Amino acid sequence: MSEPRQRVPMSSTQVTMMEIVMPNEANSMGNVFGGRVMALIDMAGAMSALRLCRMPVVTVSVDRIDFRAPIRVGEFIILHANVNYTGHTSLEVGVKVFGEHPLTGERRHTSTAYLTYVALDPAGKPAIIPQVVPETEEEQAWHAAAQERRARRLAQAK
Repeated sequence: MSEPRQRVPMSSTQVTMMEIVMPNEANSMGNVFGGRVMALIDMAGAMSALRLCRMPVVTVSVDRIDFRAPIRVGEFIILHANVNYTGHTSLEVGVKVFGEHPLTGERRHTSTAYLTYVALDPAGKPAIIPQVVPETEEEQAWHAAAQERRARRLAQAK
């Protein structure tokens, strides 16, 4: 019989990252490259996954990313990530991205992404991970929505 999985509060997986957009990270219109945003999303997501698993994780998939608004050179890019759902070896992290004007503080939601990661044991094989536990109503809603997304992913994979 296997021992019960560790239970980890969802709040302990939260990660916030913030950077200023520099000219070398922008296109000719002065907006941050989408690829740069995607790289930061993956980095924030991986850190959140690591906070849960405390073992190496690899990105398995990224759901659709829509760029709702640009983030301009000189503005802050802010990313909030947390683990929404855990299976036995895989987990979903949600990452929400904001742009913020540094002088006015005006903040706008620019994109959201959901990423799936798998934890790896020392041999590089999928490892059993702790179970994330939503505690607030908002976290419970994120968890329920993540379960629905997971069911859709599994159905599409068949």
